[in-house]
Amino acid sequence: MINKLNSEDIALGIRRRVFEHCIKNNGAYLSQACSSAEQLAWLYNEALYLGDSILPSVPEKFKGVPNINNKSYKTGAGYNGPTGSEYDRLIFAPAHYALVAYATLIEVGRMSPEALSMFNKDGSSVEIIGAEHSPGMEMHNGTLGIGLSTAAGIAYGRKLKNEKGQTCVFMSDGELQEGQIWEALQVSVYYNLDNLWAIVDVNEQQVDGAMSDVLDIGNILKKINSFGAKCIEIDGHDINAMRQAKNENHIGKPLIILARTSPYKGMKYLKTRFPRLHYVRFKSEEEREKMNNEISKELGISPIQY
Repeated sequence: MINKLNSEDIALGIRRRVFEHCIKNNGAYLSQACSSAEQLAWLYNEALYLGDSILPSVPEKFKGVPNINNKSYKTGAGYNGPTGSEYDRLIFAPAHYALVAYATLIEVGRMSPEALSMFNKDGSSVEIIGAEHSPGMEMHNGTLGIGLSTAAGIAYGRKLKNEKGQTCVFMSDGELQEGQIWEALQVSVYYNLDNLWAIVDVNEQQVDGAMSDVLDIGNILKKINSFGAKCIEIDGHDINAMRQAKNENHIGKPLIILARTSPYKGMKYLKTRFPRLHYVRFKSEEEREKMNNEISKELGISPIQY
């Protein structure tokens, strides 16, 4: 197994790595790193029981879509280790968080930093919008609410087979606007899937702006609990709060952790972009330079050379 590091340090490393990529490549899904870094650091470093990566540290090129004649096809789940009955499974739902996922894999030693040089290149599996062949992923979920349904199906199968491992899904709050999420919750409660749990990055942002301006979904905690699941709301930047939430008794029920987060955490300059935070591309070279200087200072690093 990979030696565990300090989760807070990993979260900082994730933000630094995503920010560096953004400056060098004139854009990235940056606020997602601000909001989710602690969650992903905690998942990989502490919360999940994962075996060592079984895929090359430098990802192979895309080998085509799955079909009966494509013998070389692999999903990216191998970076999370083997899928043995004793291991946990991670379903990564918001595909636009892909860069944050790759940065996490690098920070915890499951993938080489060289992988980011392949990001969003033709023929690469290191996609800008993660797909089932992308590192750390085994399903193409988009942000369509499919992730929780996928995880529920896996958890149900594992329960039938009496497997020890749990199934976890990392989600974004925008997915809760999708009806499939609520169908998955009903099924998970009905089949008593207490081997299923999810952590939701509640940063209240989506592609068209603040969620409250697009489709306000109201009291998420109350709604999920009313479906019969065990739902807990925490500070999504407090790793100790995550630890406590995961240990909550949810016998006979799936556990949903609502991690309330800031899309500016560690990068306060992004407030100047509100409410358009979904993808950061610089409006001018002057803005790029100012952001580089301001955020680098906050992250405790020298300005990025590009």
